[in-house]
Amino acid sequence: MTSTVKVPNTARQLQALWQSLNYALSSIFDAHGVCAAVAYEIAIHTGLTTVVSISDPQRQYYDVWVCHSNGETEQTRWEDKKATFESILSAGRAIRLDKFERPPAELLKSELWQLPRESILAVPIPYPDSYNPSTPPGAICLIDPTPNSILTEQTLEPLASNVTVFLDRAYLRHQTDRQDVEFAVVSDISYTLTSTLSLPTIFKQLTGTVRRTLNVEELSVGLRDPNGDIEFVKMVMGSRFQDMPPIRLKQGQGIAGWVAENRQPVIINDTYADDRFYSNVDKLSGFQTKSMICIPLQVEDRIIGVLQAINKQTGKFTQHDLRLLQAIGGSLAAAIENARLHQDVIAEKRRIETIFSSMSEGMLTTTADGMVTHANDALLSLLQSRTTSLLNQNAKEIIQLKKSEFSEFAQKVRHAKGEFPQLAADLRQTDGNYVPVLISGAPVQHQDGQINEVIFVFSDLRQIREVERMRDDFFHGIVHELRTPLATILMYARLLREGKAQQKEKQDRFLGVIERESDRLQQMVRQMLQLAKQEARELQRSSEPVGINAFFEELLPAMADQATEKGLIFRQRIQPNLPDVMVNPDTLHLIFKNLVENAIKFTLSGTVQVSADLKNDNTLRVQVRDEGIGIPKHALPNLFQRFYRTQVAVERGIAGTGLGLYMVKQSVESYAGTITVASEEGRGTTFTVCLPTAER
Repeated sequence: MTSTVKVPNTARQLQALWQSLNYALSSIFDAHGVCAAVAYEIAIHTGLTTVVSISDPQRQYYDVWVCHSNGETEQTRWEDKKATFESILSAGRAIRLDKFERPPAELLKSELWQLPRESILAVPIPYPDSYNPSTPPGAICLIDPTPNSILTEQTLEPLASNVTVFLDRAYLRHQTDRQDVEFAVVSDISYTLTSTLSLPTIFKQLTGTVRRTLNVEELSVGLRDPNGDIEFVKMVMGSRFQDMPPIRLKQGQGIAGWVAENRQPVIINDTYADDRFYSNVDKLSGFQTKSMICIPLQVEDRIIGVLQAINKQTGKFTQHDLRLLQAIGGSLAAAIENARLHQDVIAEKRRIETIFSSMSEGMLTTTADGMVTHANDALLSLLQSRTTSLLNQNAKEIIQLKKSEFSEFAQKVRHAKGEFPQLAADLRQTDGNYVPVLISGAPVQHQDGQINEVIFVFSDLRQIREVERMRDDFFHGIVHELRTPLATILMYARLLREGKAQQKEKQDRFLGVIERESDRLQQMVRQMLQLAKQEARELQRSSEPVGINAFFEELLPAMADQATEKGLIFRQRIQPNLPDVMVNPDTLHLIFKNLVENAIKFTLSGTVQVSADLKNDNTLRVQVRDEGIGIPKHALPNLFQRFYRTQVAVERGIAGTGLGLYMVKQSVESYAGTITVASEEGRGTTFTVCLPTAER
């Protein structure tokens, strides 16, 4: 015969509860779902109103499920002050609380204590053997249990321990899911930060996504300057800081300064209790900094600033918040550094481009194989090219020389070591003409020593050639000008020494010639000395008010005598009561003496006229007009250059050094004046000088 072991009814009911509860919880991975299922299963199997509570992570409230014996469940939230479970949690085991005995004082005002008529059977969850410290505390409470209830202190504790396993699993799952979300958010933030090179865009990202991810009231970024001071970026901070002066902390000042100096992050949940906190910013802004995390922003071994998360919205800052902020801070530091480097590169690029484009010399850069990468406007002008760009063209097809090959010179430049080759050649322009140039070249090497670019400089030699021509003309002119009076002086001196002038009248005539030629030599020497003084800026070192009317009254009579002796008509039309001009008197004398003497010298017959009046803008205008030989149109652009003399003057044998007009123009412009010339060959010339008056 087979014997059957009878299981007590209470044991069968408890076993059924365990089986049903485990089955229900096996597929639930949400903590709230676990709590709701536990309340339901216990209430159904015990016939007792069951309360299951679980705290939020910050212990500010409890989520509570109240399930009645018929399975009806109410979910509510009890504030911590009205739902104190401390006496249950501190017991660390299942306890029975009887309303007819003296209950813990904190329970008297609790909403839980309003539910039972007689007693509560309660056990804390997670049960003390929990292995997941991140699971928040709570409790399972049976309202008015009967003596024959299937759950007692002894049977409730194993049940709570079993429920703890499922709660821990749920919170571990929640923690994993949250970390996955945070990882995705941090990855997205890192990608966004490092995918832009714009500092405003980077800072704008901080004010939105990062602040919401960290769940903080404000963020702030302080950037370190070369002196170690920290200045906070206004764009990141809230609107209350926008109208304030820049917030700046000296080296080591405040929590931010300490973090930057010590290269260590800090978590401070009570800033005003920290001696390092600098409270002046709060006083100025009206903002109250209650808590913060501050981390250093580091690039390699350099601290470039700090990142602060201020005022956690719920609870206190934790190590988890710190790790999250550090993950964002690493990307932020790299993004800021990249943006700064980009700004520096762009600024340097613009500086080089400005230098490149503004140089008077032609500039050309090519790749190692001779393809053009850049050419400035000066080179295009030198080539007289109508093409606005020479990019991606072969340099040897653009740069064509008269007696040599540019490709050979480029090859020489690429292989040059320790020196920069130069080549004097004639460069072919697009119209077929040639222009003399000096070509210099230098290779640009990469870090590995490979040449990746070559720079060529084209210096236009036309002006140098013209200066050399003028110098030669000046030299020959000076030699000629000196030789003629010296020969005359020498000849008449010998005649006097040999007694060829016995009569006094003849002696006087010979001496007169010597004196006149000596004056001519002295004038040439004086002009050369004036040029030297002008080059040394000695004539412009001082200025004083000069009365124009008195000046011309002194200067023009002698000029009029020279014109009359030559048979010319000399006229002067000087407006009375002209205002003074601020000039050096010697400089003013040099200007108008040269202009009037030139007018007399280059006028063979006719009239020389000097006029002076006041323009509407209170500027003095002086015009020197003649009816002389005039100036050829092609000579006008070079008229004020040093040593320049027109071919007409040279052919007619009119004496001169080519320095007078050069000194006149330099003198006029040194006092913010202008000089212009209008001329027609064979009909005369007019020079117009405008000078600012002392009253202007």
